This record gives sequence, C-alpha cells and structure tokens, in this order.
Amino acid sequence: MIDLFKGYKGAALTVLKKFNVRVWSEALINTTRGKFKGIILPRSENDDSEHLVLKLVTGYNIGVTVKTILDIRELAYKEAHYKIPEKEFPVSENKPNVKLFGTGGTIASRLDYRTGAVIPTFSPGELYGAVPELADICNLSTEKLFAVFSENMGPKQYLILAKAIGEEIRKGIDGIVIGHGTDTMHHTAAALSFMVQNPPVPIVMVGSQRSSDRPSSDAALNLIHAAGAAANSDIAEVMVCMFGPTSDEYALLHRGTRVRKMHSSYRSTFRTIGDVPLAMIERDKITPLKKDYKRRRNDRHVDIYPYFEEKVALLYYYPNMMPDMIDSVIDNGYRGIVIAGTGLGHVNEPLYPALLRALKAGVAVYMTVQTLWGYVHMFVYETGRDMMSKGVIPAENMLPEVAYVKLGWALGQTDDPEKVKELMLTPINGEITEREPYNGYLIFQGGIPGIEAFLKKFHK
Repeated sequence: MIDLFKGYKGAALTVLKKFNVRVWSEALINTTRGKFKGIILPRSENDDSEHLVLKLVTGYNIGVTVKTILDIRELAYKEAHYKIPEKEFPVSENKPNVKLFGTGGTIASRLDYRTGAVIPTFSPGELYGAVPELADICNLSTEKLFAVFSENMGPKQYLILAKAIGEEIRKGIDGIVIGHGTDTMHHTAAALSFMVQNPPVPIVMVGSQRSSDRPSSDAALNLIHAAGAAANSDIAEVMVCMFGPTSDEYALLHRGTRVRKMHSSYRSTFRTIGDVPLAMIERDKITPLKKDYKRRRNDRHVDIYPYFEEKVALLYYYPNMMPDMIDSVIDNGYRGIVIAGTGLGHVNEPLYPALLRALKAGVAVYMTVQTLWGYVHMFVYETGRDMMSKGVIPAENMLPEVAYVKLGWALGQTDDPEKVKELMLTPINGEITEREPYNGYLIFQGGIPGIEAFLKKFHK
C-alpha cells in the first residue's frame, strides 16, 4: 500500500487527511500568518507532530505550525524521487584525464527525509551527473573507495587511499580529485602529504559544507574548482580546494600540511595557517599566490609510504590537567604523544613526572602550540626548558593535527627514537617552515588581489 502521508503523525496527519492533501503535493497553505506555496515534504520519523514541512520555490524548507492552518489546497501532485541518475561521461582526446575518488562526506550526501539526517548516498557517478560543467574541464572517471563521513576516516582509509593514488599516477592519470567530508579533511590531507611524496600531478581534496540538495550548497562549485585544479594546475602537491570567501567568487588551494577547518558551518571554513594559500582558482583561471611549490611533471614516478602507527595520542593541555591523563596513555600502550601546549609550548608542573615516565617507557613526546599560529619556543621560560631536559621535543610550527599525523606516520616505520626524531623534524612538504610571512596571520590572507589592495592602502 502506498503511504501518502510519509512520516506524519498526530495533529499534522489529521490536518493532511482533513484537507485531502498528500505528501509531495504542490499546495497552497492559507494560515493565520499568511499564504505559503510549495511542495509538502515527508517528515522525519523522529520529528514532532505539530508542523508540516514545505519546500518553497526558492528551494528552502519551512515548517508550518498546524494550529495556524486555515485551509490547504492541492495544486498538483508528482511524487519526487531524490535520485540523480549517473551519466556516462563524454570523453575528448583534447582534455586532461582526471580521477575522482569518492570517500563520502557532505559533498556525497543528501537529505534522508525518513530521519531528517544527511546521509552519504550519492555515488561519484551521481555527483558528476549532477554537475555537467565538469565535462567542459576534463575526462572524468570515478571510483568509490568508501562511503563514510569524515569522522570515520582513519589510518585504514589513509593507507588504501595512498595506494590507490599511487596506482592511478602510474597508469598515467593527469590529476586526482578526492571527495571527502570536511570535518577531518585536514587530517587526511596531512596523511596523504606524508604518504604520497613527489607526485607528478595535482592531488586535490574537496568537500562541501552544505549537502547537494540545499540551495546554498557549495558542492557543485567546489567540484568544478577542484576538477579545474586537478586538470590544469601546475601545482603537483596534496591540496585542499574550498571556498575562499563565503560567497562563490573564488576558491583557494591550500597546502595539505598547513590547512585547517576553522568554522563549523561557513562555506569558507578552510584557512591556511601560518602561511598563505598556494593559489586562488576561479572558473576560468588559476592564480598562484606562492612561488615555492612542487610543479607538475611528465613522468609517472611517485613515492608511496603507506605506514601508520595507530597508538598515537593528541592531548590538548588545559589548566589543572592531571597526571593520570598521561598515565592512562602509557598504560594503554601508546607509542607517541603530541601535546598542544599553551603559549610557546607549556604544561603545568604536576605533569612533569608523568611525562618523564612516558619518556622512560619509550613513548615519543612532541610539543606543539594550541595557538595554531606561531612556533614552539620551549627555551624561553623555565617550564619549557625543564620539559626539554626530560626529552620532550618541540615540533617547530607544525599544526597539532599535522604533528599527530606525522608522528603516527613516523612511528609506523621505525622504533628508533633518533630516526623518529629525524623524520619528525625534517620538513617534507611545508609542515615546518623557516618563518611565517607577515600576512600569514590575516583571516583574509595575502596574495589575493583585493586584500593586497586593502593592505597597501590602509595597512602601512
């Protein structure tokens, strides 16, 4: 039997039956607050029974309180199927060949009206079926490696992804795009920066803050920008491609070891920290913002180092942190600890004995700063000098998450503390820099023409 009132119950179901209106109807609803026209959507099975959900012509959804409804008139009816068909991608010999790896996340998601949640259901084929502009940029092939949100991405997925990238490069691909959830994209970008070294082609990670069925979704434009970077950019590194400003003016290409998600919901959530982005990208051009990047090559050589030790912890120091926090890590067999310390890299004195126990147990301990911008300087104050004398190693200006990923990668290759230290403190792809540029701390960072004009005029 067809359910004409999907998800509705109680007072809301009574109203639908009273006016003989079905879910997916285009309806005109007359209320005490005015008239509203749109499509009646299914309700989440977990929602209340006091509202109807209406999708307006703008694409946005509103809730209409049942007790305000005076009349509903059904104008038309066509049951919607939220399924975008996969399309066979047109191939041209004159266009670059790009591989899209799907891992999941919001960019590969849509709304499940049964639960009201965003679910990872779009396949990569559906993604480019929904964005025909991609055919103007490249020949796109897809492979769905995972279908998980980014909080479920981890070392197992990093290794599979790194090996898959290596295989595609050796086959002769011109560029790689990775669809990924935004929450931990910077972790995966860092992992791939260490696991996939000296690639001859761009490796571009992309996501979206808003799912594909929302009018304000950034999914399509992010995909267009990422495909353009993979196909045409001269930058052969692991990068993150996302909105620059909150509007759709341009995207930024961020180096995989210096990028971080900085806002929970803004479309411009990703920022380069302690540096400037590699480039800005618009639909028809790419403008480099830095000169010191690894460039595209014609060979098929790439170095793949698929290693990771899972027993590594990232501890964010807070005032009055107790020694048992460190002890529990030691007791559970962890081999490495990265601390995000205060200021120049500090923790309180009560932690010192626990840190010494960790170091004597062979645990590698590295210090970063929770300020994100700036360097660890543990020799400035007595507390820092005390920790260094015990064996805690400053991690320069590595971001905490990057240091965590790099320590897991290093410990996956060796147990020798000196070799681990050498791997950790030898820059591989910008995770440690000699200095931070004067404009690396700005929210709207240097190199972008509009910002440069502002700085020259107002910021002397």
